[in-house]
Amino acid sequence: MISQFALRLICGMSLMWALMPRRAVTSGFFRIQNLVVMGLGVLAALAAGMNSSTLTLASGVATQWVSGTIGVAGFVGSVVWKLERRLAGERIGFGILAASASLLIGNYLTHDGWRNWVEWLSPVSQIVSGAVLGSVTVGMLLGHWYLTAPTMSIEPLKRINTFVGMAGGLQLIMSSTVLGLLWSGLWPASDAALRLPAIAQVWLALRWLAGIVGPMVISLMVWRILKYRNTQAATGVLFVGVILVFLGDLMAALLLQETNLPF
Repeated sequence: MISQFALRLICGMSLMWALMPRRAVTSGFFRIQNLVVMGLGVLAALAAGMNSSTLTLASGVATQWVSGTIGVAGFVGSVVWKLERRLAGERIGFGILAASASLLIGNYLTHDGWRNWVEWLSPVSQIVSGAVLGSVTVGMLLGHWYLTAPTMSIEPLKRINTFVGMAGGLQLIMSSTVLGLLWSGLWPASDAALRLPAIAQVWLALRWLAGIVGPMVISLMVWRILKYRNTQAATGVLFVGVILVFLGDLMAALLLQETNLPF
């Protein structure tokens, strides 16, 4: 659970680096971002061996090695950005994105449930969840960076905030699709999953409120705040968004463990 969370966050953060207007952001921001990824990569590698409930031995070993490599890449990236080698830093960022996304998807290739086309929703849901986590986290950290670089354009923060809303919308579509397939009987789930135990229903409600509705509301609030170019207030709202999406992702992980459904 911990390793998958760390990988989703790494994937989402590196995805935001790829999509944001990087030239409008100073190099120091990306140096710190790479240090964060270094820590997350090490965390994922250390925790991979404890994920026996969701990972096979082979995928657990692969997660350890690839996560460790991502951690090393994060350290190298921080040094490269410190030296103002932007092109090399961007390439390392794209490599981190490719490695983390491949690992999130690849962990499902050895899963027992690849007997129905709807099982493809599981790895796709991992990427979408990563986008929600990464967009809010990068947005919050970028908002703090304006205290260091107050003259920097607010366009990057506006762009990231747009991605927060879009990622929340995609997560809404994914979760609604899973629910629709489940209720229509098309999802290859067990009877326990079809009944959705009472505790799972509570987790699902929290998942929707905190992890899906929350980011979209946060994005709307930040959009209105940024009309007045108030980056500090926007950062405070995004900080609340981080708490909400982390809680929502935890609920999704519990639901996956309890029902094997990628909400």
